[in-house]
Amino acid sequence: MAAKKPSAPGPKRKKILLVDDHPLMRRGQADLLEREADLMVCGEAGTARAAMEAITKLQPDLVLVDMALPDKDGLELIKDIQALQPGLPVLAMSMQDESLYASRVLRAGGRGYVMKGDAPEQLAAAIRTVLSGQVALSPRMSAKMLESMVGKSGQTGEGPEAKLSDRELEVLRLFGGGWSTEEIANRLHLSPKTVDVHRAHIKEKLGLKTTPEFQRFAIRWVTAQGGPDQ
Repeated sequence: MAAKKPSAPGPKRKKILLVDDHPLMRRGQADLLEREADLMVCGEAGTARAAMEAITKLQPDLVLVDMALPDKDGLELIKDIQALQPGLPVLAMSMQDESLYASRVLRAGGRGYVMKGDAPEQLAAAIRTVLSGQVALSPRMSAKMLESMVGKSGQTGEGPEAKLSDRELEVLRLFGGGWSTEEIANRLHLSPKTVDVHRAHIKEKLGLKTTPEFQRFAIRWVTAQGGPDQ
């Protein structure tokens, strides 16, 4: 009797690097992804700096990035990743509604956006979508971005924050979360004077005349977005 030929090995599992400063969140993501036959978690990082080191060492196929990290804004990390390894797929995740950050993530070089409140199976589906070379957004956000590009209605429905740069948006978010000028400067590795300049630009773009008016707007805006992301 002829000997049985050894079965061919299955497809190689794609390596996912998790970047989130909450260990319990990373643990939940890891448990979910390790149950998928085609995906595996190759490493975890709690800061942007650790993420950059892990990317060089582990060479992941995709990086799942939280938008709020203790040492750097998620958008800035995505830009750093693309500078280090152009084309490395990055999927962003946040508590904030995708209408706020999705288009900025794509401009920064990311390939998709998922909400932390989405069903677990949606995360795995979004990862596979990005790994296949496509962009992972909800149907609602995809339609909104298409309408914005086509200009069908002449109105994009975007809030006033659409006028702000990525850095200005981060400064607005931090002020609205109760951070002081000095704390924001330390967080963003800027001088307090530069933070004040960003605040002045935000006030000008949004038509806010005084600092108290700016502060009230920032707090209301953060509250409307669901509160601080960390």
